[in-house]
Amino acid sequence: MRTLSFYVKNEYDNREVLHYLRGCAGLSVRLVRSLKQVDNGILLNGIPARTVDTIKAGDKITINIPEDEIIVQPTEYTINVLYEDDDIIVVDKPALLPMHPSHNHQGDTLANAVSWHLAKKGKSSTFRAIGRLDKGTSGIVICALNSFAAAKLSGKIKKEYTAIATGVLQGSGTIDKPIFRPDPIKTLRAVGEDGDRAVTHWQVIDGNNEMTMLKIKLETGRTHQIRVHFSHMGNALVGDRMYGEIHAEIERQALHCSHVELEHPITGENLKIDAELPQDMERLLSNI
Repeated sequence: MRTLSFYVKNEYDNREVLHYLRGCAGLSVRLVRSLKQVDNGILLNGIPARTVDTIKAGDKITINIPEDEIIVQPTEYTINVLYEDDDIIVVDKPALLPMHPSHNHQGDTLANAVSWHLAKKGKSSTFRAIGRLDKGTSGIVICALNSFAAAKLSGKIKKEYTAIATGVLQGSGTIDKPIFRPDPIKTLRAVGEDGDRAVTHWQVIDGNNEMTMLKIKLETGRTHQIRVHFSHMGNALVGDRMYGEIHAEIERQALHCSHVELEHPITGENLKIDAELPQDMERLLSNI
Protein backbone atom coordinates (compact mmCIF):
# COMPACT_ATOMS: atom_id res chain seq x y z
CA MET A 1 0.00 0.00 0.00
CA ARG A 2 1.30 3.46 -0.93
CA THR A 3 0.49 6.21 1.56
CA LEU A 4 0.53 9.87 0.48
CA SER A 5 -0.32 12.95 2.53
CA PHE A 6 -1.31 16.47 1.47
CA TYR A 7 -1.85 19.69 3.41
CA VAL A 8 -4.85 21.79 2.43
CA LYS A 9 -3.98 25.14 0.88
CA ASN A 10 -5.82 28.36 1.65
CA GLU A 11 -7.77 28.36 -1.61
CA TYR A 12 -9.45 25.08 -0.62
CA ASP A 13 -10.59 26.31 2.79
CA ASN A 14 -14.21 25.37 3.52
CA ARG A 15 -14.48 23.12 0.46
CA GLU A 16 -15.04 19.38 0.17
CA VAL A 17 -12.44 16.61 0.35
CA LEU A 18 -13.39 15.64 -3.21
CA HIS A 19 -12.58 19.11 -4.55
CA TYR A 20 -9.09 18.92 -3.11
CA LEU A 21 -8.37 15.38 -4.26
CA ARG A 22 -9.54 16.01 -7.82
CA GLY A 23 -8.20 19.56 -8.04
CA CYS A 24 -5.02 20.28 -6.12
CA ALA A 25 -3.90 16.68 -5.58
CA GLY A 26 -4.78 15.64 -9.13
CA LEU A 27 -6.37 12.27 -8.42
CA SER A 28 -8.34 10.61 -11.20
CA VAL A 29 -12.05 9.84 -10.83
CA ARG A 30 -11.22 6.14 -10.89
CA LEU A 31 -8.67 6.41 -8.08
CA VAL A 32 -11.01 8.45 -5.88
CA ARG A 33 -13.72 5.85 -6.45
CA SER A 34 -11.38 3.01 -5.49
CA LEU A 35 -10.20 4.81 -2.35
CA LYS A 36 -13.81 5.11 -1.18
CA GLN A 37 -14.05 1.31 -1.25
CA VAL A 38 -10.95 0.78 0.92
CA ASP A 39 -10.81 0.89 4.72
CA ASN A 40 -8.92 4.08 5.66
CA GLY A 41 -8.56 4.88 1.97
CA ILE A 42 -9.11 8.57 2.71
CA LEU A 43 -8.19 10.11 6.05
CA LEU A 44 -8.76 13.68 7.24
CA ASN A 45 -6.39 14.56 10.09
CA GLY A 46 -5.99 10.83 10.73
CA ILE A 47 -9.72 10.06 10.82
CA PRO A 48 -11.62 8.20 8.04
CA ALA A 49 -13.29 10.77 5.81
CA ARG A 50 -15.97 10.99 3.14
CA THR A 51 -15.41 12.88 -0.08
CA VAL A 52 -18.24 15.28 0.89
CA ASP A 53 -16.62 16.24 4.20
CA THR A 54 -15.61 19.89 4.58
CA ILE A 55 -11.91 20.76 4.92
CA LYS A 56 -10.03 23.70 6.37
CA ALA A 57 -6.73 25.29 5.38
CA GLY A 58 -3.89 23.37 7.02
CA ASP A 59 -5.84 20.12 7.33
CA LYS A 60 -3.94 16.92 6.52
CA ILE A 61 -5.51 14.63 3.93
CA THR A 62 -4.00 11.16 3.65
CA ILE A 63 -4.74 8.58 0.97
CA ASN A 64 -3.82 4.91 1.17
CA ILE A 65 -3.57 3.48 -2.34
CA PRO A 66 -4.24 -0.28 -2.27
CA GLU A 67 -1.92 -2.84 -3.80
CA ASP A 68 -2.59 -3.74 -7.44
CA GLU A 69 -4.64 -6.91 -7.86
CA ILE A 70 -3.49 -7.78 -11.39
CA ILE A 71 0.25 -8.30 -11.76
CA VAL A 72 2.11 -9.37 -14.89
CA GLN A 73 3.83 -12.73 -14.45
CA PRO A 74 7.48 -12.14 -13.44
CA THR A 75 10.04 -13.57 -15.85
CA GLU A 76 13.75 -13.60 -15.06
CA TYR A 77 15.39 -11.00 -17.28
CA THR A 78 18.07 -8.48 -16.33
CA ILE A 79 17.13 -4.90 -17.19
CA ASN A 80 19.12 -1.69 -16.94
CA VAL A 81 17.36 0.46 -14.33
CA LEU A 82 18.16 4.15 -14.73
CA TYR A 83 16.08 5.44 -11.80
CA GLU A 84 13.80 3.89 -9.20
CA ASP A 85 11.83 4.85 -6.10
CA ASP A 86 8.45 4.03 -4.53
CA ASP A 87 6.46 5.71 -7.31
CA ILE A 88 8.30 5.30 -10.61
CA ILE A 89 10.87 3.08 -12.26
CA VAL A 90 12.79 4.18 -15.35
CA VAL A 91 14.42 1.49 -17.48
CA ASP A 92 16.48 1.30 -20.65
CA LYS A 93 14.51 -1.06 -22.92
CA PRO A 94 16.66 -3.25 -25.17
CA ALA A 95 15.83 -3.35 -28.85
CA LEU A 96 13.60 -6.23 -30.00
CA LEU A 97 12.05 -6.66 -26.54
CA PRO A 98 8.25 -6.16 -26.75
CA MET A 99 6.61 -3.84 -24.25
CA HIS A 100 3.49 -5.83 -23.29
CA PRO A 101 2.39 -9.47 -23.30
CA SER A 102 0.36 -10.39 -26.38
CA HIS A 103 -0.81 -13.44 -28.29
CA ASN A 104 2.66 -13.83 -29.80
CA HIS A 105 4.65 -12.82 -26.73
CA GLN A 106 4.00 -14.45 -23.37
CA GLY A 107 6.70 -14.03 -20.74
CA ASP A 108 9.27 -12.37 -23.01
CA THR A 109 8.31 -8.71 -22.60
CA LEU A 110 9.47 -5.63 -20.74
CA ALA A 111 6.40 -5.93 -18.52
CA ASN A 112 7.51 -9.40 -17.38
CA ALA A 113 11.08 -8.17 -16.81
CA VAL A 114 9.97 -5.18 -14.71
CA SER A 115 7.69 -7.46 -12.69
CA TRP A 116 10.67 -9.75 -12.02
CA HIS A 117 12.86 -6.81 -10.95
CA LEU A 118 10.21 -5.58 -8.52
CA ALA A 119 9.53 -9.07 -7.16
CA LYS A 120 13.21 -9.46 -6.22
CA LYS A 121 12.77 -6.41 -3.98
CA GLY A 122 9.55 -7.66 -2.45
CA LYS A 123 7.47 -5.24 -4.49
CA SER A 124 4.72 -5.66 -7.06
CA SER A 125 2.85 -3.39 -9.44
CA THR A 126 0.71 -3.46 -12.51
CA PHE A 127 2.82 -2.51 -15.55
CA ARG A 128 1.98 1.14 -16.25
CA ALA A 129 4.30 2.38 -18.97
CA ILE A 130 3.81 6.10 -19.61
CA GLY A 131 4.03 6.02 -23.38
CA ARG A 132 5.39 3.09 -25.33
CA LEU A 133 8.24 2.20 -27.64
CA ASP A 134 7.96 -0.07 -30.67
CA LYS A 135 9.47 -3.53 -30.24
CA GLY A 136 12.47 -2.58 -32.38
CA THR A 137 13.04 0.79 -30.70
CA SER A 138 15.40 0.91 -27.73
CA GLY A 139 15.72 3.39 -24.92
CA ILE A 140 14.03 5.01 -21.96
CA VAL A 141 10.67 3.79 -20.68
CA ILE A 142 9.06 5.32 -17.58
CA CYS A 143 6.72 3.13 -15.55
CA ALA A 144 4.44 4.40 -12.79
CA LEU A 145 4.19 2.10 -9.77
CA ASN A 146 0.75 3.31 -8.70
CA SER A 147 -2.28 4.87 -10.33
CA PHE A 148 -1.70 8.28 -8.74
CA ALA A 149 1.79 8.58 -10.26
CA ALA A 150 0.44 7.39 -13.62
CA ALA A 151 -2.24 10.08 -13.72
CA LYS A 152 0.22 12.81 -12.75
CA LEU A 153 2.73 11.80 -15.44
CA SER A 154 0.37 11.20 -18.34
CA GLY A 155 1.14 13.56 -21.21
CA LYS A 156 3.79 15.45 -19.25
CA ILE A 157 7.03 13.68 -20.18
CA LYS A 158 9.46 15.31 -22.61
CA LYS A 159 11.37 12.82 -24.75
CA GLU A 160 14.30 13.14 -27.10
CA TYR A 161 15.26 10.45 -29.58
CA THR A 162 18.45 9.65 -31.43
CA ALA A 163 17.94 8.20 -34.91
CA ILE A 164 20.05 7.30 -37.91
CA ALA A 165 18.29 7.97 -41.21
CA THR A 166 19.29 6.93 -44.69
CA GLY A 167 20.58 9.59 -47.07
CA VAL A 168 21.82 13.10 -46.51
CA LEU A 169 20.02 15.66 -44.34
CA GLN A 170 21.34 19.06 -43.33
CA GLY A 171 20.56 21.55 -40.59
CA SER A 172 17.20 21.09 -38.89
CA GLY A 173 13.53 21.03 -39.73
CA THR A 174 9.97 20.14 -38.82
CA ILE A 175 7.73 17.53 -40.42
CA ASP A 176 4.05 18.43 -40.06
CA LYS A 177 2.20 15.64 -41.85
CA PRO A 178 -0.93 13.77 -40.69
CA ILE A 179 -0.67 10.03 -40.13
CA PHE A 180 -3.40 7.44 -40.63
CA ARG A 181 -3.88 3.67 -40.61
CA PRO A 182 -4.65 2.42 -44.14
CA ASP A 183 -5.69 -1.07 -42.99
CA PRO A 184 -7.35 -1.47 -39.55
CA ILE A 185 -6.03 -5.03 -39.32
CA LYS A 186 -2.38 -4.08 -39.87
CA THR A 187 -0.10 -1.92 -37.71
CA LEU A 188 1.30 -0.15 -40.79
CA ARG A 189 0.83 3.64 -40.79
CA ALA A 190 1.16 6.18 -43.59
CA VAL A 191 1.03 9.90 -44.25
CA GLY A 192 -2.40 10.96 -45.50
CA GLU A 193 -4.66 13.99 -45.35
CA ASP A 194 -7.37 12.03 -43.52
CA GLY A 195 -5.01 11.20 -40.67
CA ASP A 196 -4.34 12.75 -37.28
CA ARG A 197 -1.96 15.69 -37.09
CA ALA A 198 1.63 14.60 -36.40
CA VAL A 199 4.57 16.96 -35.84
CA THR A 200 8.22 15.89 -35.67
CA HIS A 201 11.16 18.25 -35.02
CA TRP A 202 14.62 17.13 -36.10
CA GLN A 203 18.21 18.35 -36.00
CA VAL A 204 21.30 16.88 -37.66
CA ILE A 205 24.07 15.77 -35.33
CA ASP A 206 26.44 14.10 -37.82
CA GLY A 207 26.40 12.35 -41.16
CA ASN A 208 28.10 11.18 -44.35
CA ASN A 209 27.02 10.48 -47.92
CA GLU A 210 24.94 7.44 -46.90
CA MET A 211 23.30 8.18 -43.54
CA THR A 212 22.55 10.98 -41.09
CA MET A 213 22.46 10.95 -37.29
CA LEU A 214 19.58 13.00 -35.88
CA LYS A 215 18.23 14.39 -32.64
CA ILE A 216 14.43 14.23 -32.69
CA LYS A 217 11.67 15.70 -30.53
CA LEU A 218 7.99 14.94 -30.95
CA GLU A 219 5.19 17.46 -30.62
CA THR A 220 2.63 14.68 -31.01
CA GLY A 221 2.82 10.96 -30.28
CA ARG A 222 1.34 8.96 -33.15
CA THR A 223 2.12 5.28 -33.62
CA HIS A 224 5.33 4.85 -35.67
CA GLN A 225 5.45 8.65 -36.09
CA ILE A 226 9.22 9.09 -36.52
CA ARG A 227 9.52 6.06 -38.78
CA VAL A 228 6.59 7.10 -40.99
CA HIS A 229 7.66 10.74 -41.30
CA PHE A 230 11.22 10.01 -42.35
CA SER A 231 10.16 7.28 -44.73
CA HIS A 232 7.74 9.74 -46.34
CA MET A 233 10.62 12.19 -46.78
CA GLY A 234 12.63 9.52 -48.58
CA ASN A 235 14.97 9.10 -45.59
CA ALA A 236 13.69 5.96 -43.88
CA LEU A 237 15.51 4.99 -40.71
CA VAL A 238 18.42 2.64 -41.27
CA GLY A 239 17.31 -0.97 -40.77
CA ASP A 240 13.56 -0.21 -40.73
CA ARG A 241 12.09 -3.34 -42.30
CA MET A 242 8.53 -1.98 -42.32
CA TYR A 243 9.12 1.48 -43.78
CA GLY A 244 12.56 1.13 -45.35
CA GLU A 245 15.01 -1.65 -46.13
CA ILE A 246 16.93 -4.39 -44.34
CA HIS A 247 20.46 -3.36 -43.35
CA ALA A 248 23.30 -5.83 -42.83
CA GLU A 249 24.64 -4.11 -39.71
CA ILE A 250 21.47 -3.67 -37.67
CA GLU A 251 18.45 -5.96 -37.14
CA ARG A 252 15.93 -3.20 -36.43
CA GLN A 253 15.20 0.47 -37.04
CA ALA A 254 18.02 2.72 -35.77
CA LEU A 255 15.92 4.56 -33.22
CA HIS A 256 16.64 5.10 -29.53
CA CYS A 257 14.88 7.15 -26.84
CA SER A 258 18.00 8.77 -25.40
CA HIS A 259 16.78 11.50 -23.04
CA VAL A 260 13.69 12.28 -20.96
CA GLU A 261 12.68 15.11 -18.67
CA LEU A 262 9.84 14.92 -16.17
CA GLU A 263 8.54 16.41 -12.97
CA HIS A 264 8.44 13.74 -10.28
CA PRO A 265 4.75 12.97 -9.59
CA ILE A 266 5.17 13.16 -5.81
CA THR A 267 8.15 15.38 -4.97
CA GLY A 268 7.87 17.75 -7.93
CA GLU A 269 11.62 17.37 -8.54
CA ASN A 270 12.73 17.96 -12.13
CA LEU A 271 14.36 14.75 -13.35
CA LYS A 272 16.60 14.50 -16.42
CA ILE A 273 17.55 10.98 -17.43
CA ASP A 274 19.82 9.75 -20.24
CA ALA A 275 20.38 6.36 -21.82
CA GLU A 276 23.53 5.56 -23.78
CA LEU A 277 23.25 4.41 -27.38
CA PRO A 278 23.13 0.61 -27.74
CA GLN A 279 25.99 -1.21 -29.44
CA ASP A 280 24.22 -1.79 -32.76
CA MET A 281 23.69 1.94 -33.28
CA GLU A 282 27.22 2.69 -32.10
CA ARG A 283 28.53 0.35 -34.80
CA LEU A 284 26.55 2.24 -37.43
CA LEU A 285 27.92 5.54 -36.18
CA SER A 286 31.47 4.28 -36.60
CA ASN A 287 30.79 4.47 -40.34
CA ILE A 288 29.71 8.12 -40.22
